[in-house]
Amino acid sequence: MSQKIQIGKIAILLASLSEDEFQPFQSLLKHTTYCQGKVGSMNMQKVISSVETAAKRTGLIDEQLYRETHALYHAILEAIEGVTRGQTAIGEMMRTVGLRFAIVRGLPYESVTEGEWIAVAFYGTIGAPVKGLEHETIGLGINHI
Repeated sequence: MSQKIQIGKIAILLASLSEDEFQPFQSLLKHTTYCQGKVGSMNMQKVISSVETAAKRTGLIDEQLYRETHALYHAILEAIEGVTRGQTAIGEMMRTVGLRFAIVRGLPYESVTEGEWIAVAFYGTIGAPVKGLEHETIGLGINHI
């Protein structure tokens, strides 16, 4: 039996807390595989690419294994649905996002045979491309690897 971890909760915390707010939790995550980043854009592909690039550069996923890239892609899309409230479009709808993101990889079930899963969380703002007219948003996607 392995230790169950809540990859979604960890991803949401990592994405939503500032560096100062995150500091007290950092030692608790020393055995957790994760990475973080930021992206701001009116282009959905840029948002997706930023997350994929971070996961590959940090070694969170093996880009040579299709199933890992595929699992990450679906987790990203699910998280974007939360950010955009089901209308997965940004620039086409004259809105922009400014997001922090976190990717967490782990074993969310007691049984190791359930395999690894990946969680992607976004936290930030979405709104009209006019400074000050955006509002908070959050999205979470989880998929099996």
